[in-house]
Formats: sequence, structure tokens, C-alpha cells
Amino acid sequence: MQKILGVVGWSGSGKTTLLEYLVVQLAARGQRVNVVKHSHHDIMVEPPHKDSARLRLAGAAEVLIASPYRTAIVRELRGAAEPALSEHVARLAEADLTLVEGYKWEPIPKLEVHRPALGQPALYASDTHIVAVASDVPPPPGLRPGLAWLDLNAQDQVLAWLLDEFISAPASSSLNAVP
Repeated sequence: MQKILGVVGWSGSGKTTLLEYLVVQLAARGQRVNVVKHSHHDIMVEPPHKDSARLRLAGAAEVLIASPYRTAIVRELRGAAEPALSEHVARLAEADLTLVEGYKWEPIPKLEVHRPALGQPALYASDTHIVAVASDVPPPPGLRPGLAWLDLNAQDQVLAWLLDEFISAPASSSLNAVP
């Protein structure tokens, strides 16, 4: 089973900054990490004048761009429903951990990045799939049992939690397995 962890939170909370740190640290430790990034906006992978974009715009369902440095697959949905997260994860190469930014609604283990100063409500209160919160404030009283509260300003603490709960834990653990 693939190990997967969602990273959720409101825009501007620091999700991408935290993910970038975690990916750098995990990769430096020899871990293979995949990332799925959800966006509510249109995605432009290549400039419209490039051959691959021209072929996609001409009607190709998928265009695979390949070079000695990287590959990318661009799939046009053309009105079809957005594929499920599980379909995206299934297309990825094997990894020690797949980190998912976004997909708040998915029933996967999640780490919430929460900054109360943004004026947005915490997600952990109503989402039992959130197993940890990284915040820039101390934990509130009456925190749900089993919910880890991490210092967002001490990224090494978040990394230590991730290594303990997801990298060291067996893939069969219910905490980190893809449903």
C-alpha cells in the first residue's frame, strides 16, 4: 500500500512552504517523495505556441512531453469530471510517501496548516481525518485525543512527527494507507 498524507489549510497558511521544506528534508534522507498538488485554477504546463500545446488544442486527449530531463502528461478533460485523487495517485511511480496538497474533502490522513491570524476557521474541529495540526499558536484546551499539535515555526518538529508517523511506520498502518 502507498503511504499518503494530505496537507490542507486555507490559502496563505503556508502549506507549500512547509511541503517544500519536508520534501527537501525527506529527499536528503534518501526518501522518494511524490507530490499531488490540487488547483482550482486552470493549469498551463506549456506556452500555447509550443508543439505540445498546439497538438493538445488540436484535440489530442493526452500529450506526453518527454526530454532527457523530465516528462509530463497533459490530459484534457473536455468537460469530463475531474479524476479522483485515487486515480491520480495510481498513475504515479512508487514512492516512500505521497504528499497531497489540497483535496480537503478526501478521506485520507491529513495534516492541517492552521494560522488563526488569517481569520479562517480551523478544519480539524470537523474533520476526523486530520491527524495533526501545524500552527503558529499553542493548542487550544480540549483538543481531540490523538490529534498531534505541532509548532509550524519549528519545521523540524513537523518533520520529526512525519518521520515517526509515516516513514518509520509500516505501510499497512491504518494511519497512512491509501483507502
